[in-house]
Amino acid sequence: AVRLALMNNVDIVFLKSDGHPLGRVWHSKMGSTTKIRKQQLVVSLNAKGLEWTKTWLSNKLNNQIEHLKNLRKHRTETYGELIDQKCSSINDMRQAIAALAGNNTNQIADSARGYEGTAGRYYWETLSTLLAEQYKFDGRSMRPAKDQFNAFLNYAYGILYSKIEKVLIIAGIDPYVGFMHRDDYNQKSMVFDFIEPYRIYAERVVFKLFAAKKVNKAHTTQITNGLSLNKEGKILLVEAFTEHLETETIRYKGKNQTRFNAMQFDAHNFAQQLLTEEVEIV
Repeated sequence: AVRLALMNNVDIVFLKSDGHPLGRVWHSKMGSTTKIRKQQLVVSLNAKGLEWTKTWLSNKLNNQIEHLKNLRKHRTETYGELIDQKCSSINDMRQAIAALAGNNTNQIADSARGYEGTAGRYYWETLSTLLAEQYKFDGRSMRPAKDQFNAFLNYAYGILYSKIEKVLIIAGIDPYVGFMHRDDYNQKSMVFDFIEPYRIYAERVVFKLFAAKKVNKAHTTQITNGLSLNKEGKILLVEAFTEHLETETIRYKGKNQTRFNAMQFDAHNFAQQLLTEEVEIV
């Protein structure tokens, strides 16, 4: 079974209890040409890497705004004004990121993270407000999650990390050579960079489960200083998230395709642009 998976480019991923990848069985060849990874390293040090970073963050914040606007359609009377205000505030942060200038990402990284973090607070505050009382949460919490919403979201992000790593490897991009996230020991910096516009996939699924009141106390287990998804919670989330990523289709680039295929298309496009860019070491 393992041999068949490797022959058909199917990776086998081992996950930690919080959904983050622990390890994977993968074929021995990196995707595509090594020239992509050479160009990736060069771009990480110059202004082109900065532009990619700004684009990914801008798309992330745009997705947050669109998510809130879609939720507003059924909550106009009670929360319409609040959602409008939060969307405007998030857009201010998006414009501030777009206005950042420099010769490389290091020069704007702290400011970009600050604007991104502020936008995130507006976003999560709004989502919490829109949930039923028993599901409300106080911002983001990780390792461990302080509430059920964050427990589900952390696990969904963990699944998404493994999917993003897969599309990058297939496209020939090094998961460890990032543009904005620091090059810490064994940190897959490019995964953390590239994932930003796609976090919305996890967020929509998790919010939908809670808004539909499909989550109950039996889906999480109390651990030291927080909560963790148990077997029942993982089954509920994984089924919904897998359908969202790999079964449902969206109209993307003129074609009907799954969200996973759309991510793979974007990774290949990123790799192709790295190959065709005339970049210079600075």
